[in-house]
Amino acid sequence: MDNGSEPNGSGALSIDAAALCALEQIQFLGEIQPHGFLIELASDWLVRRASANVVDYFGESSEAMVGRSAADLLGRRCLHDIRSELQVSQGASPHVLSGVAIDSCAHKLDLSVHIIGDSVVIEGEPAAPRDDRLQLNIQAMLAQVRELDTIETLANLAVRHVRALTGFDRVMFYRFHADESGEVIAEVRRRDLEPFLGLRYPATDIPAQARALYLRNPIRQIADVHAVNSPVLPRLGAMGERLDLSMSTLRAVSPTHIQYLKNMGVTASMSLSIVVEGRLWGLLSCHHTSPRSLPMPVQQSLAFYANILSITLETVVRGRVVERQRAARDRHTRMLSQVSTQNGSIDDLFGLLTELGAELGATGIATYVDGRLRLGGDTPSETETLDLMRFLNGAAASQVYHTNALSRVHPPAADYEANVAGVLAIPVSRRPRDYVAFFRPELVSTVRWGGEPTKSVRQAEDGTLRLSPRDSFAEWAEIVRGQSAHWSDIDLELAESLRISLLEIMLQLTDQAEKRRKVSNDQQDLLIAELNHRVRNILNLIVGLVRQCADGATDVADFAHDVNSRVHALSRAHDQLTSSGWGARSLTNMIRVEAGAYLGPNADRVTVIGEDAAIQPDAFATVALVMHELITNAAKYGAFKDGSGKVAIRLERLADGRLAIQWKEQGGAPVVAPTRRGFGSTIIERAIPHELGGEAAIHFDSDGLRADFVLPAHLVTVSETSLKSNMPAPRQRKAKVPLDRITGAVLLVEDNLLIALEAEAMLQSLGASDVQVASSVASALDFLDVQKPDFAVLDYNLGREQSAPVAEALDKMGVPFVFATGYGDTSMIDERFRQRPILTKPYSAANVIAAYREIMD
Repeated sequence: MDNGSEPNGSGALSIDAAALCALEQIQFLGEIQPHGFLIELASDWLVRRASANVVDYFGESSEAMVGRSAADLLGRRCLHDIRSELQVSQGASPHVLSGVAIDSCAHKLDLSVHIIGDSVVIEGEPAAPRDDRLQLNIQAMLAQVRELDTIETLANLAVRHVRALTGFDRVMFYRFHADESGEVIAEVRRRDLEPFLGLRYPATDIPAQARALYLRNPIRQIADVHAVNSPVLPRLGAMGERLDLSMSTLRAVSPTHIQYLKNMGVTASMSLSIVVEGRLWGLLSCHHTSPRSLPMPVQQSLAFYANILSITLETVVRGRVVERQRAARDRHTRMLSQVSTQNGSIDDLFGLLTELGAELGATGIATYVDGRLRLGGDTPSETETLDLMRFLNGAAASQVYHTNALSRVHPPAADYEANVAGVLAIPVSRRPRDYVAFFRPELVSTVRWGGEPTKSVRQAEDGTLRLSPRDSFAEWAEIVRGQSAHWSDIDLELAESLRISLLEIMLQLTDQAEKRRKVSNDQQDLLIAELNHRVRNILNLIVGLVRQCADGATDVADFAHDVNSRVHALSRAHDQLTSSGWGARSLTNMIRVEAGAYLGPNADRVTVIGEDAAIQPDAFATVALVMHELITNAAKYGAFKDGSGKVAIRLERLADGRLAIQWKEQGGAPVVAPTRRGFGSTIIERAIPHELGGEAAIHFDSDGLRADFVLPAHLVTVSETSLKSNMPAPRQRKAKVPLDRITGAVLLVEDNLLIALEAEAMLQSLGASDVQVASSVASALDFLDVQKPDFAVLDYNLGREQSAPVAEALDKMGVPFVFATGYGDTSMIDERFRQRPILTKPYSAANVIAAYREIMD
């Protein structure tokens, strides 16, 4: 890339090469490009120095000018305008005066004025024709820039804007990385040029001196690498000082950089600085294969555009930082919430920490707290991780440790660097070996350089050493091993925020652990007392069952059967309660279990109607015993006594939340009211009212026993089976319908810049592999002389001309095309082409596809 204004003088170069850099710097700092002139004025407005080519403008040599009054040379009107401009701007950066008329000069001039030290420097070029659309186009471009909110879209829009405004063959958006190398992240180019998109360029291509100048002077133009520079004379001032041309728009270029551009096949270039938060963030770099010089007003407008673009990018970058900081605060709150319970632990945070790892670009995570190691994703083995934790103990206890080349500082890591090459380790306590570590994998063959990234020192024919730039720009891949992606400043800020959060959480967990120990001791005492109470209740219940069964038994076998069946009924109820935690359980499932215990394969003779409900644990055993007695009674005397009877159990939630249960027998033996009440009947009639505060009633209907029960609302909740049955079915996603596409290269002829940019983006979104834009008939025909497109869209009215000649050329080439027009009818279109599809402005992607399909059919 090498857009630098000075050669590299650091890094791998020898001392001789560095000294050579200084010599070259002296050579070109006193020269300017030949297409303009320079005059240095002292504080008393007398000429100190001038460029050697000033005679071409004023008819006098630079030597003759020294000591002349600026008023005599430029005229009082011009000098007044210069003074006024400096008064307003304070001269901190170059300011342009356009179309200035000077009596001693044959034509009007564009002047650039700035103050350096105690001197006023005036640079001039022949004035360019006035372009009234320039500011309107810049304003329209900036309006589009302000609407975008991602780096990628801004970069792609910027290169399209700059190329549309300047006409350079290639425009690239060049972004700097943490190691000061750069990468082309967006590009538009002439189709026959080699693409540079995605290529990386080493930091030495734009050395430190050049970066410093880019921060001071936002625009840099080289009109012709083959031109012979013009020296500023005299070389030294009266005190032996050299003129500082850092802010000059015409400053000459290092011979090394000139050779670099020649090696690249570039004749003219221009660069715009992208500055974010006071740092050189990137460049908009332009290349041309023939001489090209932009007028000063255009350069000034581009510098303004680059400044607004920089501000917008800074807003986007800051927005990302703010969003990550907001996410960090939210994560901090969620972490505190997750460990705020009495049973919270560092393990509860593992999911959130894994989520953060993904945000950091990490593929693995390890936590080591209180002697317990936990791993997730791509990590070293347990043994290797423990060894790494011991290595980390040598780092500062209260600082985040990070490296993108772990094996360089911890040689054992070479055994697993394919999966773990970088680590970000966060100490979470002052105790040794307590860390949260994030791991990044090795990056292999990920750097595509624009040529081998080296400069060398070579011996010239005269025996002197010369700094030689790269002469190959073919893609050159460097195999990078043992390194991960760099941890960015934002990554480290997030890690530091996480460290503070984790320290707070560890303190909270320590306090909670102490409280839990005290609560645990109290709970243990309570549990022993509760267990003793429950055992006594169970023993009393068994004693009661035995006594009641004995009273109604006719013999020992009958007694044993009754006791056994009732104890098993209670056991089944208890099993259901404890099978998956102590909680409310399904009434329907309880009934099926009881029916299955008595009826076996004929359990379907019991039907449950209505929405299921769940019974709370303190009522479950009582209701189960009632159901058991009803089934037993039906087997002895009712519906189940023969093979034809059935039982229907209806469940209904009442308006007040209570549960109504109706037992109805059908088709069994005839029902007769008993003359005495046994223990089973007592349970059926009295258990629910007495134990649960509910209601119970038994009716001996002639067609079958009917029993009605009501359970209080606080003993009933919605059953899990009901919740599952009421869950909505997942929505079916509709299949995506494929869109029509445009294939191949497209020629777009449009004289309005904004419409052209919008149509270009539209055609690309519709599938065009390449879109070449022409604003006039001449430029369109020049393109067709070189290349045949696959399709064309022609604006019929191009200012003062029409695109009919382009249509005629396309027709001869057999290229399908459509017209676009802002007029309501087609009468003005050449009659030879009136049958062609017409796009009426404003047109949409759908209109384009419809016209494309029509013309291709």
